[in-house]
Amino acid sequence: MRKLKNSELERLNVSEFKNTKKSPIIIVLDNIRSLNNIGSVFRTSDAFLIEKIYLCGITAQPPHNDIRKTALGSTETVDWEYYENTIDVVENLKKEGIKICSIEQAEDATMLNEFNPKPNTKYAFVFGNEVKGVGQNIVNASDIVIEIPQYGTKHSLNISVSAGVVIWDVFCKLTSVD
Repeated sequence: MRKLKNSELERLNVSEFKNTKKSPIIIVLDNIRSLNNIGSVFRTSDAFLIEKIYLCGITAQPPHNDIRKTALGSTETVDWEYYENTIDVVENLKKEGIKICSIEQAEDATMLNEFNPKPNTKYAFVFGNEVKGVGQNIVNASDIVIEIPQYGTKHSLNISVSAGVVIWDVFCKLTSVD
C-alpha cells in the first residue's frame, strides 16, 4: 500500500468548496479559550462540509496566527460569524427552525450513540469552554443535550476532539439516510 500525495487527493479548491452542498450542521463555539482548538474545529468543519461556525464570547476570530496554524486555510473556506453572546445565536437559530444541541454532561442527556438525527432537519451543535463547558443558560435553551459516552477515569475530552467525534458521528448518520 502506498501513501497518497496531496496532489492525488482530488481536494476541492476554495471556490468549489463554497459552491458545494453543505451538511445540515452548524457549529457554535461558546467561549472557547484555546486558539488551537478553534483552528482545529475549523479544519474538521471543512473536512465534513459544515455550513457555518458561530464564534461567541471570548472565542477568538480569524485572522490570528495561532488559529491559522491549526486551521490550515479552513478559515477561508468555512463560513463563520462572531456574536458577543451565545444566547443570541441560539435564539436566532431557533427562530429559523434549527435544532439546538448542546454537547455536555447533564441530567437526562441523550448519549451520542443513541442520538438519531432526522433527515431534512438542520442541527446546531454547541461546544463549550474548556473549563466550564456549555453555559447553563445555553443548556436550558437547547432542544436536546447530547453526551459523548466515556468509559475511562477521565470524564472530559478536549473540545476539538469532542467536535471531531460529534461531527463525524452525525455526518455519518445523516449521509447514511440520504
